Amino acid sequence: MDSSFLTQIAPFVLIVPIFYFLMIRPQQQRMKQHKEMLESVRRGDTVVTAGGVVGRVAKVKDDGELMVEIADNVQIRVVKSTLSEVRARTQDAKADKE
Repeated sequence: MDSSFLTQIAPFVLIVPIFYFLMIRPQQQRMKQHKEMLESVRRGDTVVTAGGVVGRVAKVKDDGELMVEIADNVQIRVVKSTLSEVRARTQDAKADKE
């Protein structure tokens, strides 16, 4: 192998760790945080679905679904994996005061 071959392949070898640290690793961390968020959902939390529906968790089912109250006496079934945000009860009280 001569040095010209190494200088030509060096940029391609350097791209792999750059992609890992700038794209792959942050995405894995976001997925881990989202999974932890879904596992910590409990009754009374305010949730936002991927479709933009905001409601309060009325019941957490074991089969990966939630019963979410979106208005007085109006509940819908929501698949846990479609949640985009979970707001704890303490955060809601702070937001209401502002």
